[in-house]
Amino acid sequence: MNREAASPSSPVGRFAPTPSGSMHLGNLFSCLLAWLSARSAGGRMIMRMENLDTQRTSVEFGERLMRDLEFLGLDWDEGPYWQSERGGYYQECLDRLTEQGLVYPCFCSRAELHAADAPHASDGDYIYQGACRGLSMGEIGEKSRLRSPAMRLWAEGRVGFQDLHYGWYEQDLQRDCGDFLLRRSDGVFAYQLAVVADDGAMGVTEVVRGRDLLSSVPRQLYLYRLLGLQEPEFAHIPMLLAEDGRRLSKRDADMGLDSLRQRLSAGEIVGRLGYLAGLTDRLEAASPRELLDGFSWEKVKKEDIFLPKDLF
Repeated sequence: MNREAASPSSPVGRFAPTPSGSMHLGNLFSCLLAWLSARSAGGRMIMRMENLDTQRTSVEFGERLMRDLEFLGLDWDEGPYWQSERGGYYQECLDRLTEQGLVYPCFCSRAELHAADAPHASDGDYIYQGACRGLSMGEIGEKSRLRSPAMRLWAEGRVGFQDLHYGWYEQDLQRDCGDFLLRRSDGVFAYQLAVVADDGAMGVTEVVRGRDLLSSVPRQLYLYRLLGLQEPEFAHIPMLLAEDGRRLSKRDADMGLDSLRQRLSAGEIVGRLGYLAGLTDRLEAASPRELLDGFSWEKVKKEDIFLPKDLF
């Protein structure tokens, strides 16, 4: 891939798609803004496939995603890295946290976690109440004979940060998210641990993604600090919504790139995304490089964006 010169202080961004299907407009929107933010400052891009759960992802989908990004003119300088090949490193990070006395086994079932009277955060995530935090060694041994445990991190304190787009955001970890997963009971490492471990190891300095992930940042910053990793800056972006207010997903086949390519050129897709973001006031075809000069976080909208009828 392209290897542009970058100064040591230039940002390092990343693409981190989950290869579980065709990219939809929301994915493309995030990738475009991540690329523009890093490239406009002379920075580099890393490609990483977040395929922790190999049961619902595939290398084939990952290769398709990369071809799709190349089709749109979105290049990268390093990678691809595949999370499925990095389990040894994640285990090292888990061991480091365990040595600090902050990790404990959790035997709660899915039904127990989603009990009707269980509290939830505003984003729908379960707020774990620490039911397994105080188990004795005897109780852990007895429960381990019946089922394999997940591993949780004891999280406490207030963590805040300045988002490059939305400003200050802060959480009380125990109140707003609770002790969170580091590894599932089936042995799959959790997203929070893997993404922090990878971004830290790969030198990522700037993370651009949808605002639905804004609430995960305090947990990730907590992990960065415990692991002694360099924290990146974060910039969250508005969500692309269907006319009826639904979030776009890979189930929206007509908004998937496979479908879009049948009726629009790469330039028309990129130009429309730039228009929706607020980077241009003209609805015309454009390449990512043609949007670089006009890129500014001040131009990017903060409100979620409803897709106009027939725009795509």
